[in-house]
Amino acid sequence: MIKQYETVFIATPVLSDIQMKEAVAKYTKLITDNGGEIVYEEDWGLKQLAYPIQHKTSGFYYLIEFKADPQFVGTLETQYHRDERILRYLTVSLDKNAIAYAEHRRQTRAAKAAAATAPVEEAPKAEAEAEEAADNE
Repeated sequence: MIKQYETVFIATPVLSDIQMKEAVAKYTKLITDNGGEIVYEEDWGLKQLAYPIQHKTSGFYYLIEFKADPQFVGTLETQYHRDERILRYLTVSLDKNAIAYAEHRRQTRAAKAAAATAPVEEAPKAEAEAEEAADNE
């Protein structure tokens, strides 16, 4: 029975961009090679930790949402545990409400990203021209 999961890991902050992408590629490949399907990925970037872990005060956060067999989660977490680049990790199973919430969150983020890249209309200029025309009458 395939279930949907969400895993977040924190990688050490001393990694370069290329090394971080290699770590992400390793885990996404591990998921797909074991019959899983990547639903969504999100790079949260470098963030401050709430408390020091291995004498580090920040880390690279990365989220992967995937569908896989329940026995695979143990394999994934074993690989996290063995990788010295990973400071912490958490994998949770998503129920139907969590899946709906995650889908809503993805759509909201996509809409905000699309709105941020869309050209902004020149509303203040149009308002100023309308006021000027009214003053001239």
